[in-house]
Amino acid sequence: MKRKLTIAGFILLLFLALFSALKNREEKVKLRLEPSYYFHYQRAYPNREIPEGAVRRARQQAMALRERAKGRSAPQWQEVGPYNIGGRITAVAADPTNPDIVYFGAADGGVFKSTDGGSSWEPIFDEVGVMSIGAIAVDPTDPDKIYVGTGEANSSGDSFDGEGIFLSEDGGQTWTCLGLQETAHINRIVINPLNPEVIYVAAMGKLFSTNPERGLYRSTDGGETWEKVLYVNDTTGCIDVAINPIHPETVYAAMWQRIRGPDYRISGGEGSGLWRSTDGGETWTELTDGLPQGDAVGRIGLALSPSNPGVIYAIYANHPGYFIGLYKSTDGGDTWTRTNDEDLSDLFSSYGWYFGNVRVDPQNPDVVYAMGLGLYKSTNGGESWYEADFGIHVDQHDLWIDPNDPNHLYIGNDGGFYTSHNGGSSWTKSYDLPITQFYDITVDYQNPWRVYGGTQDNGTVRTPTGSLNDWEIIYGGDGFHCIVDYTNPNVIFAEYQYGGLGKSTDGGNTFDYATYGIDPDDRRNWDTPVIMDPTDHNVLYYGTYRVYKTTNLAEYWTPVSGDLTNGPGSGNLYYGTITVIEISPVDNSIVYAGTDDGNLWVSKDGCSTWTDIGGELPDRYVTDIKADPLDAGRVYVSFSGYDLDEHTPYIFVSTDTGATWSDITDNLPQAPVNAIEIDPDNPDLVFVGTDFGVYYSSQGGGNWTALPNGMPMSVVMDMVFHEPTHTLLAGTHGRSIYKLDVSELEVSERTVSTQKRTFLTLKSNPVRDFAEIIVNLDEGSRVKLSLYDRSGRKIRERNLNFGRGTHSCRIDMSGLPRGLYILRAASGRKISTIRILKD
Repeated sequence: MKRKLTIAGFILLLFLALFSALKNREEKVKLRLEPSYYFHYQRAYPNREIPEGAVRRARQQAMALRERAKGRSAPQWQEVGPYNIGGRITAVAADPTNPDIVYFGAADGGVFKSTDGGSSWEPIFDEVGVMSIGAIAVDPTDPDKIYVGTGEANSSGDSFDGEGIFLSEDGGQTWTCLGLQETAHINRIVINPLNPEVIYVAAMGKLFSTNPERGLYRSTDGGETWEKVLYVNDTTGCIDVAINPIHPETVYAAMWQRIRGPDYRISGGEGSGLWRSTDGGETWTELTDGLPQGDAVGRIGLALSPSNPGVIYAIYANHPGYFIGLYKSTDGGDTWTRTNDEDLSDLFSSYGWYFGNVRVDPQNPDVVYAMGLGLYKSTNGGESWYEADFGIHVDQHDLWIDPNDPNHLYIGNDGGFYTSHNGGSSWTKSYDLPITQFYDITVDYQNPWRVYGGTQDNGTVRTPTGSLNDWEIIYGGDGFHCIVDYTNPNVIFAEYQYGGLGKSTDGGNTFDYATYGIDPDDRRNWDTPVIMDPTDHNVLYYGTYRVYKTTNLAEYWTPVSGDLTNGPGSGNLYYGTITVIEISPVDNSIVYAGTDDGNLWVSKDGCSTWTDIGGELPDRYVTDIKADPLDAGRVYVSFSGYDLDEHTPYIFVSTDTGATWSDITDNLPQAPVNAIEIDPDNPDLVFVGTDFGVYYSSQGGGNWTALPNGMPMSVVMDMVFHEPTHTLLAGTHGRSIYKLDVSELEVSERTVSTQKRTFLTLKSNPVRDFAEIIVNLDEGSRVKLSLYDRSGRKIRERNLNFGRGTHSCRIDMSGLPRGLYILRAASGRKISTIRILKD
C-alpha cells in the first residue's frame, strides 16, 4: 500500500487537509450538528433494540457464504480509494521498543499495521471479519503480542457492536478470540507491566439496550478466563482504566452511564464516577473529594503519570455532552482540584459522548494533553493550556506518546492518522489509509474515472483522475448524495446532512444552495434522498416527508405529494421521513418512494397521484428501491434490520409495479440490505450491498453468492453501476470504495425471462469508430435506430428489417467527438434507449 507523492502534490494535500479541518471545526461549533440516530434506527425499526445475538448470527452466516464463494472463480474487487482523505480512527498503539511499528483501529475499518512509522499501512484484521474497533494494546514485555478490543465505544449512531477481545502472538498475522463477546463495545485494554498475565478491559456494553455484561473485567491468566470486578448497573459501563506501573495492584476505573434509543440519548447519570482499587480489583472505593457528582456527570477520561504515579488527571463531560472540567490529583486520587481549564470550555462543544480523553507525558507529569474537538496541551500541570492541533482534522479519539521520546506523538481522529515529532507543534498526515466512511457514491457517466461520494465528517469527495490518493473535498459537512449530470459533467449536486443540497455549474469549484421552494421546516432524513431523472436531466426529485420535483435543474422545487410517512415520531424530529426515491428508466412517469417507517408508494402518472404498495411488505426501514432497466413493471425493494426470530425478509421483487411482491431473500444473511444494483445488459443479474459485504444472484434474486475477493466484510452503504464500462462500484462505511468488472463474473446461463425483456443491448462500451448493437426480437419487425448527441440533436438514423431472433448491426460513430450519445430504437410500440460513450 505504499504510495508516493510529489512535493507539490503533498503541499496541495496538506492545504486541503488544513482547510477541511478548519471548516469542519467551524461548522461543528456553530451548527451543533450531532451524529444521527440514523444507523441504529435504520437497523432496529420498528423496535428499539436489535435482538440479542442477531448481529453475531448474521456475521456468522456472512462468513460462511464468503468462505464458500472463495473456492469459486470470481472477479477481484479493485480499490478505488480514497487513501488520502482518511476516516475515523478510534485506537492507536505502538511497540514501546520500536515506535516505527504502530497499530491503529478504525471505527469500522478493522486494524492496520505500519512498520515505517505511519508512512505505509497494511490491514491485519480483515480475516477476523469484525471491522468495528475500540481498543488496542501492545504487551510491554512482548511486543509481538497485540490485544484488540472490538466495538467502538463512542456513542455515535454508527458505533457498531464488536465481538469481544482478540489476541495475536505473532505481530498480527493470526488472531484468537479470548471471549467477552457480549460486552459489545470495548474502549481500553491495560496490561500489568510487572505481570503481563494480568489484563484489565474497560467494557461499555450495548449502546442501544441494557445488558449486565458491562463494567471492568480482569484476567489473571493472559485472557484465558475473565472476571467482572467492577459493575454498577446495566446501563453503566467502564470507559477508561489506568494502572499504577510501580504498584500495579492500584487500579483506577472511570464508569459512564449511557444509553441511546431511536428517540433519546442519555449520556450521563448517577452511575458515572471514578473508582480506585488498591488490591488488584478485588475491592473498590469511589473517589469523590473534589470531583463532580450527580446525575449530570457523563463521560470521564483518565490518565496516570508513569513518572510520578501519584499524579492523575481526569477529564469530565456532562449530560448532554458539554465540558465540565479537567481535574488533577497529586496524592493518588485521595483529593482532586480543578485545573485552570477555562481555555478548554468549548473543548467538547456538545459532543462529550463522542470523545474525551486525557494523556500525560511518560517522563514529565506536568505535560498533559486534553482531547476533544481539538487537541490542547499544558506544560505546567494544567495551569495554562494552548492548542496543539494545527493542521489536523477535528474530533480527537486517541493519542500515543513515545515513552522514550515524548515529543514523538501519534494521534487518531475523524480524519485519520497523524504524526508529530515536536510535541504537537506540527503534524504529518498518513496518506495510505483506505478507511473513509461513505454514505453514498456516484460516478461521472462521461468520465468514469471521476468517482464521487459523501462521507462521514469528511464532506463530499472525488477523484478527478481515478487515482487512489488524489481525492479532494468539494463540499463540506457530512457528505451524502452526489449527482453528476450525465449530459454535462460540469453540473454537480452535492449534499450535507439533513438535505443541505448544493449545485455547481463549474465542475465543483463553487456551489450555490439548490433548495429553493423546499420548506425548511419539513422533516428530513439524515441521508435525504435526491435523484436525477435518467431520461431527462432537467428533472430531479427530493424527499422530505413528501416528494418535491424540479423541472429546471433545481432552480425551483415544487411539492408533488402529500405526507407519505406515518407522521413525526414521538420525541424525534427526524423520524417520519422519505429515505429513497426511484424513477423507472423505461417510463419516467413511474416514480417510487420509500420511508423510514415502512411505507412504500408508487406514482404512475409523474407524481400527480400516489398509491400505497407496501401493504403486504414488512414494517421496516426502506433502504433502497431499484427499477428494472428494461421492464417498466419490474422493481426491487430492500429493507434494513436484523432477524427478529420470525425470519423477516429484507428484499422483494414485483413484476407488476408493486401490486404484488415475491420474497427473494433466500440465503442472504439476516442483516440489513442497504443497496441494490442491476446489470443493464442482463437484468436478472442483481447485486445487493449489506452490512456484511456484497452478494449477487444470476436469476433475478434468490440463491445469493458472496463476492469476497479483494473486499473485507465491510458495511456496504451504496452501489452504482457504470453501464458503458460494465463496472460495479461499492461504497463502504469504513474501507473506502471498491470496483468490480462485472464482465469477468461467470454467469452460467441467462434466463429466458431476461431474453424476453431484452430488446436492445450494446456489445461493448465505450466505443470508437462504430457501436455494435444487439437487437433481440420476439417477432419480425422493422426497427428504427436514431442516434442523438447530449443536447438532444439527432445525428444518425437507420431503418432496418429484422426477423424473429437475435441480430447485430453497427452504428457509425466515426468523426464524432468524444462524449455521451443516446441511441433510441423503435420496434412497433416497443421503444428502448441506451447510452453510448464515445472514447
